[in-house]
Amino acid sequence: MPTQPPYLSIAAEIRRRIHSGELAPGDRVPSTRAITREWGVAMATATKALGALREEGLVRVEPGVGTVVADRGRARQGTAPTLTRTRIVRTALELADAEGLNALTMRRLATVLETSAMALYRHVPGKGELVRLMTDEACGEVPLGPVPAHWRPGLERAARWLREVYGRHRWMAQAMASFTRPVASPNAMAYTEWVLAVLWETPLTSSQKLHAHLTLFAFVQGLAMADDLEEQARLDTGLSDGEWMEQNEPRFDAMQSGGPYPFLDALAHDGGFELSLESLFEFGLRRTLDGIATMIEEMSG
Repeated sequence: MPTQPPYLSIAAEIRRRIHSGELAPGDRVPSTRAITREWGVAMATATKALGALREEGLVRVEPGVGTVVADRGRARQGTAPTLTRTRIVRTALELADAEGLNALTMRRLATVLETSAMALYRHVPGKGELVRLMTDEACGEVPLGPVPAHWRPGLERAARWLREVYGRHRWMAQAMASFTRPVASPNAMAYTEWVLAVLWETPLTSSQKLHAHLTLFAFVQGLAMADDLEEQARLDTGLSDGEWMEQNEPRFDAMQSGGPYPFLDALAHDGGFELSLESLFEFGLRRTLDGIATMIEEMSG
């Protein structure tokens, strides 16, 4: 007897919970991330499971909430919300936050919004423009506030603000990866304007101010992409960072004992070290600002 695909088994279990009353109309069902943790499957499998339930009409996406159990009677009697560009962009943003940018397609978005892809194209010409609008929406969520009087606290605030944006919307690290072809977003341009205002009274040249801004941006961008990759690895493997290291530690030990790695050995013998992307961010931010400070001091002297 052929084995049932994993996504159908997961859908069957959630369907059972709905029919048994464990999940009532309006209740949130397990998100794709929760499914990957509970069943130990990849994100694509979790996405297929929820997609199958949506096609059956058992669940629907509630903007700002997530995927919930559908009230079939109310759905038949109610009127679908008006389709607007704002609603399309916000729903797309939530979908990308939950499942990643690769999972976002116009067809998938149309299914979530319970409309047709052609209806979406009347508001947004394609995915490229949709991602631009999503990026602008994300960058406009939290204002940077007034420009500080001194450049260093200003650049530190800008770096932390950008890291927080990427933390809320991991897909943006991929969407904003290009430096020579930046996203034409008013709110992203406002961020650049804010940073240049912070540096304006320094003795740096116009070119140096822009390069200082982009160097800091590239630093935060690189860590955000690493954040995204590591989160995807956790979802794909079902292992925490500690569990993965424990599983792979014998291999590293074998390589280290059999090769000429005296400096790595010294680190291990000194008690090892704690490394996280957060500690790397704090260390790199200070050193980057120290470098800009040195350049400003040299030009001032």
